Amino acid sequence: MSLRSPRWIVWRLAFLLLAACTAWSVPASAHEVRPAYMQLREIAPDRYDVLWKVPRTDTTVLDVTPRFGPGFLLVETGNEAIVNGFVVYHYRLTGDRPLPGTRLEIAGLDQTAIDALAEIELKDGRHYSYLLQPTDPAVTIERDPTFWTVAKTYVRLGIEHIWLGFDHLLFVLALIIITRGALRIVKTITAFTLAHSITLSLATLGLVHVPGPPVEATIALSIVFLALEILRTLEGKETLTSRKPWLVALVFGLLHGLGFAGALADFGLPQSAIPLALGSFNVGVELGQLAFVFAVLGLMRLLAMRPNWPMPARRLAPYAIGSISMFWVFERLSGFLV
Repeated sequence: MSLRSPRWIVWRLAFLLLAACTAWSVPASAHEVRPAYMQLREIAPDRYDVLWKVPRTDTTVLDVTPRFGPGFLLVETGNEAIVNGFVVYHYRLTGDRPLPGTRLEIAGLDQTAIDALAEIELKDGRHYSYLLQPTDPAVTIERDPTFWTVAKTYVRLGIEHIWLGFDHLLFVLALIIITRGALRIVKTITAFTLAHSITLSLATLGLVHVPGPPVEATIALSIVFLALEILRTLEGKETLTSRKPWLVALVFGLLHGLGFAGALADFGLPQSAIPLALGSFNVGVELGQLAFVFAVLGLMRLLAMRPNWPMPARRLAPYAIGSISMFWVFERLSGFLV
């Protein structure tokens, strides 16, 4: 085969793209970048307990701290502890005025790439949920929280979660590739949505408990399975997924819902608004997922305008998907078997 032949060029491009995808999977190997989390609870008039959780790596703890307006004093009350990849701090906050109407800022957040979720509960039953971001690290606490205060925060968390959950997106991408026909794609994605919504709700409410590391490793294996199914389909073989993609999506969707629940457990749900927060998070996940599906379908439509793609180019996607997923499998297995 000539080094200048079209077939050689396609194989060379396929190799380079596969290497790039595998390299991309290294920083994306974690399920997602977890947000910092602040839980503030009023224990007496203008006195509050504050729990502050900051994500950490093996070598680094992010230098981010809650900061309140004039007239408030934040004092650490205990030693920090390391819990599930977070450093947990405990503070006592006192003020000379009520907290509503004052300003909350996460100092240092604008120097990071993470968000911070703030949950505030007052003794009179008022509850606030805010998602602060590097581009907007401060908020004025409302005097009268509304339904949308919690809903908006958890919808945004759901959208960010699915967009940063590269394993879930890769699974959805594989489902779209192997499913033929717009109606079947809709049916398949709907089955996946229903399944992961069920297990997300059950696990978040404490009705089902499965250890996180085995779930994450099995999620990666589910993507490897789909990559192999795509390759068999390209070889002209009929597979379970090509015949009934909705069934495969339903079964594995139950598993992926447990993965969503593990992420949601990192920052928790407001005890006074669990149904609203859980429902809003689910809505956010689905909005993010639908945006991804439409983007993929649009790209596939553009690619379909060039007929007769050579087989090496058609195999590139499942090879890339399978390679990235196997990297995740080995990484996640080493994480809980060591």
